[in-house]
Amino acid sequence: MIGNRTIEDILLEEGQIDQEILAKARTRQSGPDRGRNLGEILLDLGAINQDQYRRALSRQLNLPYLETLSEDLVDKSIISRVPINFLLAHQLIPLQEEDGVVRVAMANPLQVQPLDDLRLLLEKEVVPVVSPPDEIVRIANRSYGHAEGAAEAVMEGMEEEEAAEQVVVEDQAEDLLDIASKAPVIKLVNLILFEAAKARASDIHIEPFEKELRVRYRIDGVLYEALTPPKQYQSAITSRIKIMANLNIAEKRLPQDGRIKIRITDREIDIRVSLIPVSFGERIVLRLLDRSAQIYSLHDLGMSDDRLEIFARLIKLTHGIILVTGPTGSGKTTTLYAALAAVNSQEQNIITVEDPVEYQMSGIGQIQANPKIGLTFASGLRSILRQDPDVVLIGEMRDHETAEIAIQASLTGHLVFSTLHTNDAAGSITRLVDMGVEPYLVSSSVVGIMAQRLVRTICPHCRESFQPEEKALKEIGLFPDDIPGGTLYRGTGCDKCFNSGYMGRSGIFEILLIDDEIRRMVLERTNTGVIKQSALKKGMRTLRMDGARQVVEGQTTIDEVVRVTQEDIIEV
Repeated sequence: MIGNRTIEDILLEEGQIDQEILAKARTRQSGPDRGRNLGEILLDLGAINQDQYRRALSRQLNLPYLETLSEDLVDKSIISRVPINFLLAHQLIPLQEEDGVVRVAMANPLQVQPLDDLRLLLEKEVVPVVSPPDEIVRIANRSYGHAEGAAEAVMEGMEEEEAAEQVVVEDQAEDLLDIASKAPVIKLVNLILFEAAKARASDIHIEPFEKELRVRYRIDGVLYEALTPPKQYQSAITSRIKIMANLNIAEKRLPQDGRIKIRITDREIDIRVSLIPVSFGERIVLRLLDRSAQIYSLHDLGMSDDRLEIFARLIKLTHGIILVTGPTGSGKTTTLYAALAAVNSQEQNIITVEDPVEYQMSGIGQIQANPKIGLTFASGLRSILRQDPDVVLIGEMRDHETAEIAIQASLTGHLVFSTLHTNDAAGSITRLVDMGVEPYLVSSSVVGIMAQRLVRTICPHCRESFQPEEKALKEIGLFPDDIPGGTLYRGTGCDKCFNSGYMGRSGIFEILLIDDEIRRMVLERTNTGVIKQSALKKGMRTLRMDGARQVVEGQTTIDEVVRVTQEDIIEV
């Protein structure tokens, strides 16, 4: 039974949202998202996450909340009577029966029709409980035989001739989980993709060696071995992936790039495919981009309150260039989307040019760059400026032309976001000058530069406290007196985190504000190190310093900070 409180009342009471974001959600509800409930709109805005929404929903409906589900809770005799497509479509799964009543885990108990259908199908009374959709999908697939290790099971049943011959073209719109009647090699490739998506992998590496084929998943920035299919399946797997990506299966001497679109239940995933010829075949890397992934809010990125305040102030400027810098895979795009979500409103015209468009954002014009037809970042940016934008996002400043146009845009009253590949914030200034941009243009247009990295966070399931050695603390600039109680935390490794001790990632940040003194240094082509020293004296915190903060707060470890940052050389 629905209580008197609304979802928004509960979220406000618990401090999950504020009145400003609620007003933005209500504006959308009365406009483009008419008819949708506020909880779903807040999810789309990135103001709350799935766990916060489902917990609030359970409180509103006075229903139990099961954060995690296990196979022990599922009665196989009951679930065998329900088609898996029905469960996945409605994001529900029947659990065990108690006193003639079957509990049903649901992502959205407000949908009563599926419950009525289930009641008729099982010929039993059913009562809902609330669970996260990812948990429901995971348990449904495990209960129907799509458990971890399913890829190995398929390999056991494959024969060399069968694998080589049954590579066929399929409709790419089909659901990846609908694999019961597929040829073995198709099953194997589908399951590799499915298990990678389920493990939160960002990349899949398929690597041929002399006597084996190795499949690895990159999870939270680190590669883990997933399985080793027999060498004789290499040709079939490679051909299958080429067919899915519309590549030339006969060409084995040249590198090839392509894209695959798949669907896993309600998740649409874009896969960027890269093949290169190596000594023992073709090496394949698949980059997974989840189209349905939620857009983070600035609060979710891991910034400390003081850095968040600085960055929030930067993105509210009316003009100038804000650069986010770091290596590939350091979360730059996620940060920029969080910034766009924070400034997105009916009063702002926001347009982006990206390659690729990684997240779909409501209310924002997003252009997919396509250099093959002449739609580069530079040409796209020129066209954007004729669309009367307030805020512009350029996926990456790759060349002098793009940088020049972006600077002109910022000088004519536009706020421009973009990314660069440099090691630290101060290095971005040198990078722009090296591109051929005049120092006076850099100094007059760039208002702030933020460098970032991603550190793995300690797994909550196997977290333990320990007493760190003084030598290890000094490596990240800490002393024993800096540690409350003298205790830090680490993960011991468990089944839930691939025995790594880490689960998920958080950002560490270095924000360089371009003030009058630094503008003067840029004009004088001052050394990057001197610029950095000046910023440090004014309170800038380096990447390693920010990482040390997260170590003290118990979010990550010393080893992880050392892994992703370089030593600070600070002159006295």
